[in-house]
Amino acid sequence: MIPWDAETLVPLPVMLPLFAAGLTLALHRYARVQRIISVTALAAALAASVGLLVAADGGPIVVEVGSWAVPVGIDLVADRISAVMLTVSFVMLLCVLLYSLGQGVPEGEDEPGTTRGDMIPVAIFHPTFLILAAGVANAFLTGDLFNLYVGFEILLASSAVLLTLGGTAERIRAGSVYIIVTLVSSLLFLTAIALIYGATGTVNMAQLAERLPEIDPTVRTALQLLLLLAFGIKAAIFPLSAWLPDSYPTAPAPVTAVFAGLLTKVGVYSILRTQTLLFPDNPTVDQVLMVLALLTMVIGILGAVAQNDVKRLLSFTLVSHIGYMIFGIALATEAGTAAAIYYVVHHISVQTALFLVVGLVEWRGGSTSLDRLGGLAKLAPGLAVLFFVPALNLAGIPPLSGFLGKVGLLTEGASVGTGLAWVLVVGSVVTSLLTLYAVVKTWNKAFWQAPAEEIESDVPLPRGMVLPTGALVAFGLLLTVAAGPLYGYAERAATASMDGHTYVDAVFPDGADRGRGESVVVGDDADAQEGGHG
Repeated sequence: MIPWDAETLVPLPVMLPLFAAGLTLALHRYARVQRIISVTALAAALAASVGLLVAADGGPIVVEVGSWAVPVGIDLVADRISAVMLTVSFVMLLCVLLYSLGQGVPEGEDEPGTTRGDMIPVAIFHPTFLILAAGVANAFLTGDLFNLYVGFEILLASSAVLLTLGGTAERIRAGSVYIIVTLVSSLLFLTAIALIYGATGTVNMAQLAERLPEIDPTVRTALQLLLLLAFGIKAAIFPLSAWLPDSYPTAPAPVTAVFAGLLTKVGVYSILRTQTLLFPDNPTVDQVLMVLALLTMVIGILGAVAQNDVKRLLSFTLVSHIGYMIFGIALATEAGTAAAIYYVVHHISVQTALFLVVGLVEWRGGSTSLDRLGGLAKLAPGLAVLFFVPALNLAGIPPLSGFLGKVGLLTEGASVGTGLAWVLVVGSVVTSLLTLYAVVKTWNKAFWQAPAEEIESDVPLPRGMVLPTGALVAFGLLLTVAAGPLYGYAERAATASMDGHTYVDAVFPDGADRGRGESVVVGDDADAQEGGHG
């Protein structure tokens, strides 16, 4: 049985950060109060997410926003996938916020190891960061395509502000590129929503799961591809990923870490949700996704190998490893989906931790260029360990979580056994080896070899930055220690997701009208179609 108060928890990951954002904006003159409010709100949202993680294992939990019944109103649905995504996201958001408190200094002050461009304007950072957290939670919980679009727009507005913090020319340029690309994606998504509503009379995902199979297969495939195009830009799938390596490295370390850990994963989650719930049976599109997954993995990691700046190198590995997640989704099997879910959770924690470590490297070494760094293993051995562990995890060294996720993907790819699946298996192994080469190159140049330029030996690492980074690295190791229960949870999530009826029955528990048996038409008679806005 679901705990009686489980429904109370569902809106909290959205409401708490939004409420706190308003408070921190109103109290912008009181930096210490802002910090207390922000940390408290994210910690409470994390607690609510953990509660949902436990409760959702018994089945999806549905809340009708404003007590408007589905499909007239918008519903929030916490199932296993959304609950696990929420939990790991708020772990990451809380660690990054604490890291930013250790790094951030008021405008106008200079601290050792940082430049003016690295300073975080505290007054605007907190409300914007909290709004971004609310947007992420809304995207994971919504059961309505239009509300998913609203979540994306919340992310766009907040991320544009965070990306241009400090107002340097480089950040404004990168922010402009990011905004234009994201607006194109949003326009495509909004167009897809309009067409889907015109074809089915609803944008509620549970209802769409029932109505989409009734429309013309060609129209359905066109709608599926349009959604994939919109989500593919947000997830940075090749060839829609060129914007990412130029946009992310310019922002302050906490902002870059959040972007790398979460924003692309919202796109991946959207693909996972729509592919399994709305378009579960389309082998042709699955094959297209397999090809894109292969290109994303291989071209992304080749770009990483060619880089000589740690931030850009990690940005390309981020693109590359999105390919692993798309690989699992494209297999269109329960085992492949489970491996993809596990790999998403792993990648959020590891990629975020690496970008936080790079922020510490920049603080300690004064640069992220591998030509200017060196000898950090001797100058800061603790920092060397903080980089070494998640770097090996990213490369998939046994027995770490990256290895376990990749084994799951490779095993299911081999089990599917098609020629394209085997090509992806080989591509995945090559990508993993090249990832290992890239991180070893970074380790050798930044930590092991003698520096080309003298690095100050008396620049201390702020404890407020080191502790959250260590906590996130430890969380990545916890995913290895708890791999059995977590992977089992992912398998149950994949089973329910591939089934589809579990989700639909939770949204319509009393056999309410789902659209079954209704005539769904496109054309002159579309206005006679019945259906509510979800």
